[in-house]
Amino acid sequence: MVSRRRRVLVVVAVAELLAMSLWFSATAAAPELAADWGLSDAETAWLTISVQLGFVVGALLSSVFTLSDVVLPRYLFAGSAVAGAVFTAAIAAFVSSGPPAIALRFLTGVALAGVYPPGMKILAGWFEGGRGFAIGVLVGALTVGSALPHLLRAVGGVGRPTVVLFGAAALATVGGFLVLFVEPGPHQAPAAPFDPSALGRILRDPPTMLANGGYFGHMWELYAVWTWIPVYLTASLAASGTGASAELASLVAFGTIAVGGVGAVVAGYGADRIGRTPVTSLSMGVSGLGCLGAGLVFGQSLLVLVPFVLVWGFAIVADSAQFSAAVSEVTEDSYVGTALTLQTAIGFLLTTISIQLVPIFVDIVGWKWAFAPLAIGPTLGIASMTALRRSDAASRLAGGRG
Repeated sequence: MVSRRRRVLVVVAVAELLAMSLWFSATAAAPELAADWGLSDAETAWLTISVQLGFVVGALLSSVFTLSDVVLPRYLFAGSAVAGAVFTAAIAAFVSSGPPAIALRFLTGVALAGVYPPGMKILAGWFEGGRGFAIGVLVGALTVGSALPHLLRAVGGVGRPTVVLFGAAALATVGGFLVLFVEPGPHQAPAAPFDPSALGRILRDPPTMLANGGYFGHMWELYAVWTWIPVYLTASLAASGTGASAELASLVAFGTIAVGGVGAVVAGYGADRIGRTPVTSLSMGVSGLGCLGAGLVFGQSLLVLVPFVLVWGFAIVADSAQFSAAVSEVTEDSYVGTALTLQTAIGFLLTTISIQLVPIFVDIVGWKWAFAPLAIGPTLGIASMTALRRSDAASRLAGGRG
């Protein structure tokens, strides 16, 4: 059984990594797309924001119709990954202006709502003990997958956006087919009947919503930083006078996001042994300080800047899986998939606001301090997880470790 669980974990993690390369595919190629299509700054930002909104719509629809608990998760995952790949490839093959690209990016986001939450449910069905580690590996894979388009751009996509877009589409297709080889686990709840009232019960459950509160604070910061870190790095390198290339900025951005994959795995291992609430609080504390510290290292040499962003990138997503693991432990077993989908829907809705606020902060204070207001998210998230730790529901987290 142990070897089967490990095999499932590897297969699902690889499938997630490949499928999530769709997320920032157009974001990584945005400089070229903006130049080729004459996009404004607002239209360029919408290449990312539309994915977030699409994910929210897809996740909300999935929650209302409890798709993650009615459809077998491997089929939902596979079909969604392939659909997202088709939408992304269509941008590379047929689109030459902003509006249709934004529409297709929105549909890509809708499709990705059928990838991430079902992936978590698959692993929850295989891992009762060690669930935090397993979902941490999944989020680590998601993190590296989200960073992949920046690597594609760094190694051959500068000036060639179709390389990034077609590359991500191909990777996601492979990921979709790969997950079909995964069988339901022994702890996976059977397919549940359609029950619209399940959503209301989830929203009225205090422990579930406290865990969600931590996740919402975390998400306020995460995707805003992931979206704008390439631009911040480019501005910082220019201010330092190094004259660094676009390839170097993309490579450092890839490292900043991808190192979070290691953070997610380490945090998952620690949370199963120490507790979910202390690990998430520590991670949010470090990442919140990163929002403030980004202003102090702006314009400094690579020897200062790169280690800083790598530590920040390690911490900023390390806690992500543990909010999901917490929800899977405190919510109603039959509708874990719906609860996780709702959690991600609201979290990603918040990201559409914070992503748009960063350019406004830039206009006011410049890139040096543009990330500082995001620290409010981790601060509120820590408060929510502290309340959860003090509640009776803490006994259900990480085998009673809180």
